[in-house]
Amino acid sequence: MITEFSLRNLPDSDQRLDAVFQAFNDLLFVMNADGMILDYKAGNTTHLYVPPEKFLGRRMQDVLPPAVGRRIADVLSKLRAGSKVSFVEYYLPTPAGKCWYEARLVSVNNDQSIMFVRDITRYKRSEEKIKHQLNKLAALRSIDLAITSGLDLGATLAVILDHVREQLQIDAACILLFDPHTEYLEFAAGSGFNTPALQYTRLRIGEEYAGKSVSERKVFYIPNLRTRKTSFLRSPMLAEEDFRAYYAVPLFAKGQPVGVLEIFHRALLESDVDWLNFMNMLAGQAAIAIDSAMLFKNLQSANFELTMAYDKTIEGWSRAINLRDKETEEHSRRVTELTYQLAGRMGFSQPELGHICRGAVLHDIGKVAIPDNILLKPGPLNEEEWVVMRRHPLIAVELLSPIEHLVPALAIPRSHHEKWDGSGYPDHLAGEDIPLAARLFSLVDVYDALTSERPYRSAWSQTDTMKYISDQSGIHFDPAITPVFLSMFG
Repeated sequence: MITEFSLRNLPDSDQRLDAVFQAFNDLLFVMNADGMILDYKAGNTTHLYVPPEKFLGRRMQDVLPPAVGRRIADVLSKLRAGSKVSFVEYYLPTPAGKCWYEARLVSVNNDQSIMFVRDITRYKRSEEKIKHQLNKLAALRSIDLAITSGLDLGATLAVILDHVREQLQIDAACILLFDPHTEYLEFAAGSGFNTPALQYTRLRIGEEYAGKSVSERKVFYIPNLRTRKTSFLRSPMLAEEDFRAYYAVPLFAKGQPVGVLEIFHRALLESDVDWLNFMNMLAGQAAIAIDSAMLFKNLQSANFELTMAYDKTIEGWSRAINLRDKETEEHSRRVTELTYQLAGRMGFSQPELGHICRGAVLHDIGKVAIPDNILLKPGPLNEEEWVVMRRHPLIAVELLSPIEHLVPALAIPRSHHEKWDGSGYPDHLAGEDIPLAARLFSLVDVYDALTSERPYRSAWSQTDTMKYISDQSGIHFDPAITPVFLSMFG
């Protein structure tokens, strides 16, 4: 038979209170209005900051460390002002380490207060661990954004090294990049150093700890560099850094070496499993950043070479036209240079200027399909011949539109014979319906044509040409562009 039991079965209230405190390991202090400790109850005396003989009869705010004591004094002041319950969190140094406590102070009769103290170290450590994990995730997210945002490699490595120092709580770190052509590891970025000693690092694979970490594909850890003799520590400047702990972490991407993460600390490092795992995660992010940057650099190089090949091909097509029509042999070069200058004054971006130059070089490419008896005729064309000649802009579109790289440059070959008043060809566009690039080019094209010698007429003077262009503003030419063009000639 089980006998029902409750705290009421205990002989007196003191026994009941003792049982509660033994069950929960809480502390209770009875204090007067000024904080003097009159009595106490302790479920576990190991939680007492000092023995009873050192705190009974003294003020709580004087027994505890000054920073904690001031907070207790503030709470007591609130109780005297009429508050019923107040609480405060604080930590105390103990032989077991830093311990956290929550104290609740309650006013009672006779101008006394009771202070209940509970050990919350376990919860605070869990809270700190969660916060630390969130900080790690935030660091990894920040690095991911740096990798994907298009920052250059130097800026990305700087972000990574800042997080390495912050999250691993170390003094300095650097990244050496591996050059597959020279097979050397060379300094790329550093953070936390007082001297430029490591900025001149250039190591072969297998040389020193950094080089060995790559050749052996493993992390090198030196707990105390002061007990090791290494060539890089003999640098006078590096000796000034006074480093002690050191890690060399090899960086690999897709099985290939891309560099080394070096970690330095001026004291002994306490590195647990979590610390080492996060160090390796950060090293992995650094390897990804380096690999991505190298891929982007190679892609840029390939795109540049491809663009150069395109441009060389375009120049070849232009020369093919020039070989047929000696009058225009230098025409394409001159109009391209002048159009580039005018477009620059009109605020075009660099990529847009590239397309404009290609369009200018190819503006007459459609003439490859015009018969010689029309293209090379020494005198003016008749109406039937003009019908054929006016087809060359549309022929240019047929030739160039299948080439995706040249599609943004088609405005000039197609529309450079359109006029502001709509009387041009081939589409009879007017005003701002004419592409801006074509409106720019038409000014340059007419200027160069008028100032060049032709078999059937002499070159116009600069004065006559400028007057003609000015008179044609708002008829042939865009009135907003004409003044800009004229200003180029003073």
